[in-house]
Amino acid sequence: MYSTPLRTSVMIADRPVFGALPHSDGEFDGGQIAALRLNTSAYRRLDGSTPSRDLSEAVQSHIRLIQTVTRDAETAQRRNRIAAVGSEAASLAGWLAWDMGDNCSARSWYGSAIRAARSAGDPLLAAYQAGSLAQFEAHSGNGTQALNLARNARRFLGPDCPAVADAWLSSVEALAHAANGDQRGADSALTRSRSTTERPSAEEAPPWPWVFPFDSVKVAACRVTCGAKLGLVEWVLTDDSEALGTGHPKQRALVMLDLAAGHLAAGRIEASFALASRAVDTGLQYRSGRIVERARAVRRSLVLTSPPKVVREFDERLHGVYL
Repeated sequence: MYSTPLRTSVMIADRPVFGALPHSDGEFDGGQIAALRLNTSAYRRLDGSTPSRDLSEAVQSHIRLIQTVTRDAETAQRRNRIAAVGSEAASLAGWLAWDMGDNCSARSWYGSAIRAARSAGDPLLAAYQAGSLAQFEAHSGNGTQALNLARNARRFLGPDCPAVADAWLSSVEALAHAANGDQRGADSALTRSRSTTERPSAEEAPPWPWVFPFDSVKVAACRVTCGAKLGLVEWVLTDDSEALGTGHPKQRALVMLDLAAGHLAAGRIEASFALASRAVDTGLQYRSGRIVERARAVRRSLVLTSPPKVVREFDERLHGVYL
């Protein structure tokens, strides 16, 4: 069923804690599924405070257990319900691989999560997983692919798209447009995302697999990231203080690096590398390859024959770092 290379917020990539599945027709089946899903949720909670490399092996063992339980399921209904559990776990494995900088494995796991969600017959879950892969592709610079995936996610949801899903997918589309260098498209998608968060329905408890509301803080963080991709200093620096109020330390470090890119584009080298250095501290603490590689990308964007001291110190900090 799965290939094996395994975000206030819906980001979701960034980090939901999933709610309960519908009750099954068997007490053992329901308890078994609940226990498997509880373990997945526990690993997700650990992600904010634990290096992904320390979690990855445990999560992949968890996935192998889910695969075994799936093979032993006596009915197609049970297999489909367990497929939803496997989809959640595969998505987590994709997130961990992404954080470690292993993009090939991340893409494979996200693809497995989508296929498992389809097997489960759950359009909400399938939309969530397609959107998660779209988010990954947008951050990776594959804007057209990300837009196609986001459209697929909207097709899964149909006309009755929950507000939290609409707001989040609009932010993903904004990232995809930014990856394609399309400022107008990114701005339009951000405007839709922000306006959706202001709907009365956005205050309602979001449906599984969305658990937390997608709010203006997340939109601000997305605008900063889009601005960094597009080289728009005003986008990056206007929402900087609000954007830094989001997520766990690894997520804040990535926002810091987007802010560093904005400061660098404005010619503020000292401010840029002060932020980048703070982000690198977090990247090294959590052994996040994604953070360190993003820091290296910021450094590559500055080309000087005689860099100032703050840049030389930054270079020395990154020299010999292998994650």
